[in-house]
Amino acid sequence: MTRLVLSPNIDAPDNLYADLLAAHEGLSETESAALNARLILILANQIGSREVFRAALDAARRR
Repeated sequence: MTRLVLSPNIDAPDNLYADLLAAHEGLSETESAALNARLILILANQIGSREVFRAALDAARRR
């Protein structure tokens, strides 16, 4: 199993956040929720491990 990384690990996090906000620009609440769902599935596929994905879900619920 690959360990879930919870320490800061993003190059230019402010830029990443700006990219995320820009992706939602002009979308309705429903479209924004659909974008988030698609993004989560794409990132889950990138992770490739149900165990790591479930650990990420657990971490997100705790924070």
